Amino acid sequence: MKQNLLTLTAILQTKEPLRYSPAGIPILNCRLAHQSEQIEGGIARRVNCEIPAVAIGEVAKSLAAKEPETEWQFSGFLATKRRYEIAELHVVEFTELI
Repeated sequence: MKQNLLTLTAILQTKEPLRYSPAGIPILNCRLAHQSEQIEGGIARRVNCEIPAVAIGEVAKSLAAKEPETEWQFSGFLATKRRYEIAELHVVEFTELI
């Protein structure tokens, strides 16, 4: 199987109201903000990025209950709705940072 897995420590920057698909499945669209220092080519680099994300099902309901501006570890996969669009993280799991 080909790999498409992303784990990212990020702040839940914004979230839209929880909505439901025509089949009654909960869907939550949100935006994540990440800041860290990474090593690239042997040199420390400051990294800042924002990424759109979507959660579906029970994960959406759980994430909808969380406050914006809180930090979590998100895991999921990247996908686009249409060709050449910006990829968004499809969150399949998130955990509190310890």
